[in-house]
Amino acid sequence: MQLLRLGDPGSEAPAVRAGDGTLHDLRPLTADITGAFLAADGLARTAAALAAGELPVLADPGDGSGLRVGPPIAQPGKIVCIGLNYRDHAEETGAELPAEPVMFMKAPDTLVGPYDEVLVPRRSVKTDWEVELGVIIGKTARYLEDHESALDCVAGYAVSHDVSEREFQLERGGTWDKGKSCETFNPLGPYLVPASEVGDVQSLALKLSVNGVSRQDGSTKNMIFSVAECIRYLSQFLVLRPGDLINTGTPAGVALGQAEPKPYLRAGDVVELEIEGLGRQRQSFGQA
Repeated sequence: MQLLRLGDPGSEAPAVRAGDGTLHDLRPLTADITGAFLAADGLARTAAALAAGELPVLADPGDGSGLRVGPPIAQPGKIVCIGLNYRDHAEETGAELPAEPVMFMKAPDTLVGPYDEVLVPRRSVKTDWEVELGVIIGKTARYLEDHESALDCVAGYAVSHDVSEREFQLERGGTWDKGKSCETFNPLGPYLVPASEVGDVQSLALKLSVNGVSRQDGSTKNMIFSVAECIRYLSQFLVLRPGDLINTGTPAGVALGQAEPKPYLRAGDVVELEIEGLGRQRQSFGQA
């Protein structure tokens, strides 16, 4: 089962793709895929409605109908990110392995669809790519005590692209956030896969290419802090609410870690990324 949102920005309609590949209208159950829907057993109700044949069939956007695929969740209350969470990525950038998860925030309105254009910011010289496992929260998480309760708060997972501007992030003073929150800097999707259908979340392959050249080829098994530990840890400092998104870090292969001249992104570049079992994204980069 895959949950997705179809239509123009701001007017997306919720849909679900069943196990046989058929796309169904989710509007009999909800107007949108929101935190409130996820918190009210939305995934279980969707599965039940599919099994009962209660959801109308839709034309699939892959059949030439022209429907845009939006991010699979409506704008989250917050996007929380974990930095330097893969051993190989920390090593390639010359950073010490963190003793605790490195936490930063990304503006929620950076969220765009998996095939939408991404804009290189004005005066940017170091726009970078980062394929990441996105975690969508389905239950309120606060002061969690163990990993089991942390994973119980997960609604599902999605491919997330944590686009970053390294000069803004690392060379302009202050926090990382201003290198992470430029418009269009978080493509998400193409769909949300329920946590119960993902299997071992700590054994997923992640890949990314730029203009057809492979740049990232990693696995979530190389995370320093597991998905469960990231959620448990974050819940000690802030409340995670249904619909919130957590970006859990990226493996080696980013432009920042390449030899000079580093191949930072420019208008006209095409980035393709995927995570095992969670689908693929493709973005063309334009100029803001």
